[in-house]
Amino acid sequence: MFFSNVGIAQKYNYLEDKFLAAYKWLEETDIAALPAGSYPVLGDTVIANIQEYTSIQWEEGSFETHEKFFDIQYVVSGKEQFGVCKREGLVVKTRDEANDLIFYEEPALSGRVLLEAGDLIVVAPEDAHKPRIQADGPEPVKKVVVKVAV
Repeated sequence: MFFSNVGIAQKYNYLEDKFLAAYKWLEETDIAALPAGSYPVLGDTVIANIQEYTSIQWEEGSFETHEKFFDIQYVVSGKEQFGVCKREGLVVKTRDEANDLIFYEEPALSGRVLLEAGDLIVVAPEDAHKPRIQADGPEPVKKVVVKVAV
């Protein structure tokens, strides 16, 4: 899946070396055997963060964006709904600059993508996203969020 506005579609190359290194790591690594934590993929440019959690209700999550990194969110096991919308026009709720996170008030309109085991989605700095949302009830999820430097 590639989701973008035509005005910025050519801004990023999702097949440049840093993205290819991330995709290769996801494909070749036995992630199911690794514990939660951070794993360097390509120096400080690409870092894989393995997470384990129970999916939450829509109302418990928040839309977020990042300034310095793309997210490649890859579901290892379980499933979740993944909220998406444009960052433009959103109202900032809080900023956590140390962790490159901006949280937003709930927008009037947004979409959702179902991510199941083996699925990934690439989120650019212009894309707000709401991860960890339960699909058909709470369930354990193991996911990798690969941070790719802009």
